[in-house]
Amino acid sequence: MIIKPLLSLVGLTAPSKNIWANTTNVIAFGDSYSYVLGTSGRQNYSFIGDYQNLGFSSQTLLNNKIVQSQTSTAEGGPNWLEHLTGCGVNAGTTSPLDCNIQLWDFAFAGADIGTQYTPRHKYFTVPLVNQTQQFLTYAQPALANITTPESTLASFWIGTNDIFDTATSTVPFKTVYTNMIASLFASMQTIHDAGYRNFLVMNLAPLDKTPKNVLKRRPLPNTNMVNQFNSILANQAAAFQKKNADSNVALFDTNTFLNGVLKNPGQYGIKNTTGFCAAWNQPNVVANAGQYGCQPMDEYFWFNTAHLTSHVHEILATEVQKFLSGSS
Repeated sequence: MIIKPLLSLVGLTAPSKNIWANTTNVIAFGDSYSYVLGTSGRQNYSFIGDYQNLGFSSQTLLNNKIVQSQTSTAEGGPNWLEHLTGCGVNAGTTSPLDCNIQLWDFAFAGADIGTQYTPRHKYFTVPLVNQTQQFLTYAQPALANITTPESTLASFWIGTNDIFDTATSTVPFKTVYTNMIASLFASMQTIHDAGYRNFLVMNLAPLDKTPKNVLKRRPLPNTNMVNQFNSILANQAAAFQKKNADSNVALFDTNTFLNGVLKNPGQYGIKNTTGFCAAWNQPNVVANAGQYGCQPMDEYFWFNTAHLTSHVHEILATEVQKFLSGSS
């Protein structure tokens, strides 16, 4: 269901080979759309550590477990990476080491790409440029005897906070987005230079259609801003692929796919595409939304003002897996 025009314009389409078939582990970088809670992480923010505590021992990482509960992701349940890998989907705690496809997640909720463009949301927020360095400095040595770069997929989904945080910038958006995205691919280059060759890049979701934005005459970000960001992302992804011909760069058109879900929600069991349950952060709301006067949470597209429901993440993960397998 991925629409190819945006990708084909810059020489990128679905992967030329089945990247997913040989994947035994995923390392993830990004923001709250990708964050999972770990027993050594910061509640509501990370799998392991924070900006004041970037370092960790090999033992701490390998003993760390993914937590699955209503408050362990930004979706009220498993996110797309957990659905994609099958790692950490079940309630309770799961060691990545016990998963058929291990998930090692360094995404941090609230992250932007770098502080040279936008300030950290919290004093402990880990920007993307620091997430990759955290991985290379502390995680890669710990995982060296457990995973191999050849069987690893490195995922990058970032930009949601960046486009909101720069929505009123006086600097031309093309300049802002170009510079921010260049820093994203510079960070991705450090992962490549450490021996990793398989990359998944996700473009922006339809952030112009969040519950708040659909009520505004002049939404921010608007459709043109989201499309411009995604176009620049696609061009720089193509440039990265050309520069690193030994790599497999898969750019998934999240925006087109999710806009398709919004246009045909009934196909996915979704009945509400413009609002969200006002009690989204209340105890047991996912299990029994009716007690708060809401529809079942799986019937919503949006979990809250800017995040997707776990159900939508599951739908997305199914399509991403097809894409990585070359069958989308």
